[in-house]
Amino acid sequence: MGVQNSPEAGLDEKAVIAAAERALSDIAIIRQKVGKVIFGQESVVEQTMLAVLSGGHALLVGVPGLAKTKLVATLGTVLGLASSRIQFTPDLMPSDILGSEVMDQDENGKRSFRFVPGPIFTQLLMADEINRASPRTQSALLQAMQEYHVTVAGQTNDLPKPFHVLATQNPLEQEGTYPLPEAQLDRFLLQVDVDYPELAAERQILLETTGVHEAHASAAISAERLIEIQTLIRQMPVSEKVLDAILSLVRSARPGNGVAGTDKHVAWGPGPRAGQALMLCARARALYEGRLAPSVDDVLALAEPVLQHRMALTFGARAEGMSVRDVIAGLVRQAGG
Repeated sequence: MGVQNSPEAGLDEKAVIAAAERALSDIAIIRQKVGKVIFGQESVVEQTMLAVLSGGHALLVGVPGLAKTKLVATLGTVLGLASSRIQFTPDLMPSDILGSEVMDQDENGKRSFRFVPGPIFTQLLMADEINRASPRTQSALLQAMQEYHVTVAGQTNDLPKPFHVLATQNPLEQEGTYPLPEAQLDRFLLQVDVDYPELAAERQILLETTGVHEAHASAAISAERLIEIQTLIRQMPVSEKVLDAILSLVRSARPGNGVAGTDKHVAWGPGPRAGQALMLCARARALYEGRLAPSVDDVLALAEPVLQHRMALTFGARAEGMSVRDVIAGLVRQAGG
């Protein structure tokens, strides 16, 4: 079976395997420490972790009170990242996020400008209810997410490494909000749907969070170690079979590629970034689950979080009551059949 290697050609295979086995141990500890604080929600924790391990950003969509904020804070602690939170509001300005210049005056009366960094200068940023801010403020954040630097008054300031944004969005309230444009949604590696917890998990939540003592997270790795794991993921080999599955899935979600259901129900489909996201996240999922190489099952399992915010349905499909998830589920069945 052919293998597609990463751009870092000529890597020592034994060294990569040894590094991967060490990463497996670290990820197991991360999962254990997160599980002490976040009960249930295994798929949400997994997908959010995959976005971070892949070096990308995630959009968490769910109603209030489902521990989205707690999850981000917990990940920041466990992964050894400096974290901050921005509560988005309609009157939030770009300078409130990026920072601004202030005028200083020294003892001799000489005046000069000094840049005061905003809360975006962190390693893990929670953008709470991102759709409540104006498009101008959203674009300031999303540009920084893409370029990893901030330009104020002509001066470029690099963001810390690693830098990840975990944004949240409430799907219920649409009045007075500014939905993210499709091009900006594409900058999120994954869209993670946060549903209500299962009965057993919710029971545990009630017992564990209403007493005197509440579990707190502790660091499992450092930011430097996270960067090493992110680099390792990009070095993991991907078989020709997995690569073909990614290409087939992404292209089948685009109209005009010979898939009758897509041609009928999809107005526009995912671009190449979807394939890039699947390549990275499939590798990360393999490592997250204790394997040294991704499989086709990893690709199919990630189809929904990777594709759902990169597609739109036709008016007819929406009138029939279909959702993007229905279309993706059909493509996954077809690919796995």
